[in-house]
Amino acid sequence: MPEGHSVHRIARQFALHFVGHPVHVSSPQGRFVDGAARLDGHTIAEARAVGKQMFLRFDNDLWLRVHLGIYGAWDFAGDITADATVAAANGRMGQTNQRGTVADRDGANGSESSLSSIGAPRRTRLRMAEQEKIGAPIDVFPPEPIGAVRVRLLTEDAVADLRGPTACEVQTPDQVEATIAKLGPDPLEVDAAEGEERFVSVVRRKPTPIALLLMDQGVVSGIGNVYRAELLFRARLNPHTPGRLVPEQTLRELWRDWARLLATGVATGQMLTMDDLDPDDYRKALASRDDRHWVYHRAGLPCRVCGTNIVIEELGGRKLYWCPKDQA
Repeated sequence: MPEGHSVHRIARQFALHFVGHPVHVSSPQGRFVDGAARLDGHTIAEARAVGKQMFLRFDNDLWLRVHLGIYGAWDFAGDITADATVAAANGRMGQTNQRGTVADRDGANGSESSLSSIGAPRRTRLRMAEQEKIGAPIDVFPPEPIGAVRVRLLTEDAVADLRGPTACEVQTPDQVEATIAKLGPDPLEVDAAEGEERFVSVVRRKPTPIALLLMDQGVVSGIGNVYRAELLFRARLNPHTPGRLVPEQTLRELWRDWARLLATGVATGQMLTMDDLDPDDYRKALASRDDRHWVYHRAGLPCRVCGTNIVIEELGGRKLYWCPKDQA
């Protein structure tokens, strides 16, 4: 499932290329025809991400709410801003991107081959990932919808196709407010101090294991399986510790660490959770999940700190990775 950094990156693409433009809204798949008709021809006025959900406000005061879920993704094409991560995915954004970013590949960044260009995208004529499968020409715009496209948003220069979302609906301002009120704080959406206090106060009242609380979008927004495992390891915190028994200072450090990791994820397009890497290791981490994380997806491999084998268990229906020594 896409984690918070992906959704914020998607919202930024919409802010760059769709906000301020009238949009033709359609439902090629046919499952969102009524909703598309309510939005068609109107101008997108705002793009907002809160945790794993995105909201697009139109000038008729209606919003498009999208929750990608496990299978959802956006495909972009046209004159789109693309950094090396977007280029590597051929314009697809949403599904957890584990294919990696090649930071020093010629042309991947649209400029010189350097680490400095990561997070500094340029405008490029981009085709959709789906077009690779049928060999459609790059210079056809707009491309024909391929597959089960729930929603297509089309301007003169850019197009975005949505496939496989868990939620896709038109909401009124009151409905959007009610949806967001159910979500925990997102470090990129709220005042940092206010978000920290909300997070700490909620967790300290809960007997639930901290590993489950971090995945609860009503407690804190945007954290998924990858960030959960990495945050707990970085804090050297046992995932089974009840929230109310986690020291207050540790909770505050967790929140601040989440804010740092989220900002890094938005900038790089990758869930990069290892710090102080030299340039070569940084390139490896961006390019490969095997070099990017402390514990996630490392079951049976030695801990990078103590050498103890990383364990895996199921908690709340999701796989949990942790070190039984460093997180004892």
